[in-house]
Amino acid sequence: MAVLENIRKRTTVLILIIGMALFAFVISGIFTSNDFSGGKVGSTVAEINGEDISIDEFRRKIERISRRSGPNASSLQLVNSVWNQVERQTILGQEFEDLGIAIEQDQIIEVIKSSPGLSQNPQFVDENGIFDENRFKEFIAELRLNAPAQYEDWLQDEEMIIQSAKEQTYFNLVKAGVGATLKEGELDYKLTNNKVSLKYVRVPYVSIADSSVIISKKEIADYIKANPDQYKQEHARDLQFVYFEEKPSPEDIAQAKEQIANLLEDSVEYLEEKDTTDTIPGFRNTTDPAAFLGRYSDTKYDTLYKAKSSLPARFADTLFNLRRGEVFGPYRDGDYFKMAKMIDRKSEGSVKASHILITYEGATRANPEIKRTKEEAELEANTLLAEALKPGTVFSELARDNSDGPSAPKGGDLGYFEEGVMTPKFNDFVFGNETGHIGLVETEFGYHIVRVDDKRDLVQIAILTREIEPSEETLNGLFTDATKFEMETISAEGSFDALAKENEYAVRPVNKIKEMDEYLPGLNSQRNVVQWAFNAETEIGDIKRFNINNGYAVIQLTAKYEEGLKAVEDASAQVLPILRKEKKAERIINANKGKSLEQIATDNATSVSSATSLTVKAPTIPGAGKEPMVVGTAFSMNQGETSGLIKGETGIFMFEVVSKEEAPALDNYVPYANDLKTASGAKINSAVFEALKEKADIEDNRATFY
Repeated sequence: MAVLENIRKRTTVLILIIGMALFAFVISGIFTSNDFSGGKVGSTVAEINGEDISIDEFRRKIERISRRSGPNASSLQLVNSVWNQVERQTILGQEFEDLGIAIEQDQIIEVIKSSPGLSQNPQFVDENGIFDENRFKEFIAELRLNAPAQYEDWLQDEEMIIQSAKEQTYFNLVKAGVGATLKEGELDYKLTNNKVSLKYVRVPYVSIADSSVIISKKEIADYIKANPDQYKQEHARDLQFVYFEEKPSPEDIAQAKEQIANLLEDSVEYLEEKDTTDTIPGFRNTTDPAAFLGRYSDTKYDTLYKAKSSLPARFADTLFNLRRGEVFGPYRDGDYFKMAKMIDRKSEGSVKASHILITYEGATRANPEIKRTKEEAELEANTLLAEALKPGTVFSELARDNSDGPSAPKGGDLGYFEEGVMTPKFNDFVFGNETGHIGLVETEFGYHIVRVDDKRDLVQIAILTREIEPSEETLNGLFTDATKFEMETISAEGSFDALAKENEYAVRPVNKIKEMDEYLPGLNSQRNVVQWAFNAETEIGDIKRFNINNGYAVIQLTAKYEEGLKAVEDASAQVLPILRKEKKAERIINANKGKSLEQIATDNATSVSSATSLTVKAPTIPGAGKEPMVVGTAFSMNQGETSGLIKGETGIFMFEVVSKEEAPALDNYVPYANDLKTASGAKINSAVFEALKEKADIEDNRATFY
């Protein structure tokens, strides 16, 4: 955004670039021979399929995106954003090079010509109104000469823009090879429309208590080994910490309250230069609240008149009902003690109104499409006024259907406003009439049918504030406590948890943090803690105190997880339900072999149910849920046949095929084939890149630098 902001400060000619920066980025490099791709200098932040990613170039990209992202993005968010970009560009760029995909100058020019924002702009067209690429080139050259900093940014962005154009070409080539035959379309039609009806019995897995199914540690380990792709473990760490928060002590709170309370009444002050005493008015008696707050308050004097709804909800009733000159407080509001003094009250100082504007040609700010005369507008306004005054008329609907004003979509509602905000005649009308009054008023904007919806009082209140802050003594004590706890946990034989409990400190765990994580629950953004946890020299059990925002954290590393298969303990929560279901299925099948539907229902305290019009594309059985195995098996059987015992998602099934309904044949299946092709094409961009990324050999060294 910094680039665009600087461009905006130039001439109106430069402004058009904001909307079409994409194409200009590309053009700038085509007409210059600068090589900004960066050399392989310095250390590498990563290696992708043998190609080094320069840390210097990586940092330049971060600096560039930082200027555009503003202050809200954290440094690691920027790092990860650039990494995702670089990873994608590199992996796909290698594919482009192998395939010989390139973007030529004439292709870029054609893109520009097809863009109305540039091709129709007077700056870049000739006397015949035709886009002149030479004029565009001259503009880029002028920018290069007079705005070198912005131009350099353009050159650095250019690679990304060209990459985007190459990606479009590449993915279009892939999509061209993705299709669907008419036979595939026919199959999709049948899977959607062929139907089967069943009579079935289900013995749910929940009929067997989990506690009765014993799963050994070895069974879990064997399952993990048999399904390694599902139970991969990344590098991770577990931590636990005690947080020492910088917050006011009870003594600090009492002191802040006392300090603000002492400002309420007058005080006597000795004036050394006059060798006399003087009475200083307190908050109650001051005649200059602005000066008083400027000297004694942590927040400035707010002169605005406010409605009751704008006051803090907890104290709104009390504050709003103060008499002029009356003081309320001290009271605590968040991190402040406050005292409030009523300065002034405006009775009915705010009005809520709705209106229907009927404007005419020549009226101030009138829509140029409106061609009615002033006389016609007045006649229409009077007609609408008569309609608005009829009993049962909904004013908001009348405004929505007839008003020429911008408030029409809101039923003419103008909300609350104070005196002097609206144009004088309108202002006098709404403040001079009672709530509920409807009338007609003419202003420079046209004729207004106005309804006075509500009126409310406004108050002006002086608020004296004193922030509740931890004292220096409290902060020193906090540091001492944190340091003492750190030293005790490092040197003592007792455990971290035991010592924390002894000192009545809360221990908070943080599990499975990753090497490039930044946010830690309870501590917010603490990248330095993560780096310490992943440092090769940090061992399990090590303890360290960190200075963090608003306090200190004493942190212990409690576990390390290396890349590979998950340990039994870590995967058991996922694996146990799977193995339990397998054992339950085996037990149910063994107990019901050779039985009929009715026998199974009787012996298992369930019933024989029916399910009609099931399809392969929608294999949901009422009362049982989604059961693709059951429905798929049913379609492979003949009408009248009875299945064996089948393992479903929610239980063991046996069913009888009651009926099968073939969908009528179509003359052609082109629409279904096209739908399949469209659905496949929509997945190409993400699916192809993910496949290439999965195959790529990536050595990510970001954690070394960040």
